[in-house]
Amino acid sequence: MIRIAFAFALCLLAAPMQAQDASKNMTSGRVLDILLALDPDTRPAGSGLELTIEDVPVLVILDTRADRMRAMVPIRAIDGMSEEDLRRVMQANFDTALDARYAVANGRLWGVYIHPLSPLRRDQLISGLGQTVNLALTYGGLFTGGALSFGGGDSVPLQRELIDRLLEKGQDI
Repeated sequence: MIRIAFAFALCLLAAPMQAQDASKNMTSGRVLDILLALDPDTRPAGSGLELTIEDVPVLVILDTRADRMRAMVPIRAIDGMSEEDLRRVMQANFDTALDARYAVANGRLWGVYIHPLSPLRRDQLISGLGQTVNLALTYGGLFTGGALSFGGGDSVPLQRELIDRLLEKGQDI
């Protein structure tokens, strides 16, 4: 317990908390600019925005009143998913999905990334989108968001490639 308290105190001293500059808060306009940099064909869709990354359709929903952002990609119908399939996506949510998550809604399995809108940063949004798309692309195989992996192997650089490419596209925003 003393180690935990010491580690917490050390973190506070090493990185003092600072008030966030409100001018740097994420807005719906800034999200649109970032999404357009990733896919110039980004378009409005109901209460959100649709774009395509790596041939995967992505829906981003913004709720400024609730200060929330949700990005989601459809993966498959839940009909026909075995208990083992459901167990595997829950395991991935624990260790390899990272900031993105598998979720079930409206009869579908989704990859989702959810974050408060105002404190969201460009790199977080882009990384979250990449991780969410990676969940769809790796479903049935590695089940990973692709940014990190617990353990070694040759797949880590390949999984990280999409996120790095997306970050490069958004550098000038």
